[in-house]
Amino acid sequence: MQSLRAQQVEQLQLENQNLRLLMGLQSSVATPSQVAEVLFNVPDPYNQRIVIDKGQLKGVSLGSPVIDTGGVVGQVTRVYPLTAEVTLLTDRDQTIPVLNSRTGARNIASGDSLSGVPLVELKFVPASADVKEGDLLTTSGIDGVYPAGLQVARISHIERRVDISFARIHAKPLADMKGRHVLVLQPTGAQVTTKGKAP
Repeated sequence: MQSLRAQQVEQLQLENQNLRLLMGLQSSVATPSQVAEVLFNVPDPYNQRIVIDKGQLKGVSLGSPVIDTGGVVGQVTRVYPLTAEVTLLTDRDQTIPVLNSRTGARNIASGDSLSGVPLVELKFVPASADVKEGDLLTTSGIDGVYPAGLQVARISHIERRVDISFARIHAKPLADMKGRHVLVLQPTGAQVTTKGKAP
């Protein structure tokens, strides 16, 4: 019983620490945001999705970016009154414009979970491009969804072949895809629309 209680206390301490970090992140992000709890993973072997405990009644809108203290988790793709479904960054149908923070090169990253390891892949990068393992990828901010400068992933594997024009580049997401709490941001495009409305 004491061992069980100790484990429960340790789990609560970790959750409280994570929530404090999210609150600190919330105050540092200029975009309006709110903390949400992950209720469960959608049981689908072909898609990477989670359901959170905030929905339309709490102001969550379609396309809202979802992040944690590590970086981008994904994007809201379905909204219900009390909950919302988030498609993870690693889902094969999810894409995000990214910026290589070392070189300034812009690319598109797509989810790649077919290998069994949750990764993202940079598409259509020439084999001769200046890309190195360890390069940090951040949001470029050009899509009107994600604010610029959010951490996305770090390059983990590069495969260059002389017979193929493009390199195969994989990156490991920096967010905790199995975390219990996330931060839901308002899409940057929605903020521009709201600010542009006449009083």
